[in-house]
Amino acid sequence: MANAISNLGPDRVSLGVTPTLWWNDDFPLIDIGIPFEQCVSEMALAGFQGCSIGHKYPTDPAVLKKALDLRGLKVSEPWVSTYFTIGEEERTVQNFKRQLEFLEEVGGEDIVVAEFGLSSHLQPIPVFKHRPEFTEEQWKLLTDGLNKIGELAAEKGMRLCYHHHMGTGVQTAEDVDTLMAGTNPEHVHLLFDTGHLRFAGDDPLTTAQKHKQRIKHVHLKNVRQPVVDKVKSNHLSFQEGILEGVFTVPGDPAGAIDFKPILSTLDEAGYEGWLVVEAEQHPATAHPLTYAKMARGYLTEVLGW
Repeated sequence: MANAISNLGPDRVSLGVTPTLWWNDDFPLIDIGIPFEQCVSEMALAGFQGCSIGHKYPTDPAVLKKALDLRGLKVSEPWVSTYFTIGEEERTVQNFKRQLEFLEEVGGEDIVVAEFGLSSHLQPIPVFKHRPEFTEEQWKLLTDGLNKIGELAAEKGMRLCYHHHMGTGVQTAEDVDTLMAGTNPEHVHLLFDTGHLRFAGDDPLTTAQKHKQRIKHVHLKNVRQPVVDKVKSNHLSFQEGILEGVFTVPGDPAGAIDFKPILSTLDEAGYEGWLVVEAEQHPATAHPLTYAKMARGYLTEVLGW
């Protein structure tokens, strides 16, 4: 491990994994019946320290915390969908406040959001063709809204981390640039997702280098480039892309992303926080524990622990 990125050690980063290896939270029918307790037990068995929250998790924070504590796991992040661009600020803010309270009870620092107003990714339509492109007014609604809830998070000692996402108005590297330029760097941070940027057609390393000081949360997701190309050429939906196997984990030889220069960039920027493995795959064709261990083994090799 002489070439390991030794500065990204356990004193600076925590390694997490999302339950989307075990089931899909956007498309609940992508599921083979794996229960919550098996999922989190396998996360711990694979060597991870934490996880994001999925739809099968207990909704009682005390019950969830007990189950995670038993396995030595922490919450890396909850998810909040925002709807500022379609005029649903009040509903969005109230839901965000509820999630802040939930996060406070289970213990955690980062809260992840993505703007789903006008999003196409949940619909059975071509994900590239129908992604929204925001007007100036919609961008202002979004950035003003994010600044507002980012301040609410900061008041609680937490960090709002924005997740750019396929099929939404913040999909490309250019969109990320616009979002970062229009938001308060003290209150709105970037969740950097390698897979979504590569899927969108951009180089994640370039975005990491450009916004390294704004990145406070990371999703390490890989893509199979032939499937990305198929999604584009055959006009597939986001769900169809998942079923075709567009996503995989770091360490999979079929993946197209080189994570080492990305992690080196984060290291040089003094990154501290979560590195979360994510890959929406169908558990019927991609055995969850196998892929979780594959990713953890790769991170051991690259990080040296």
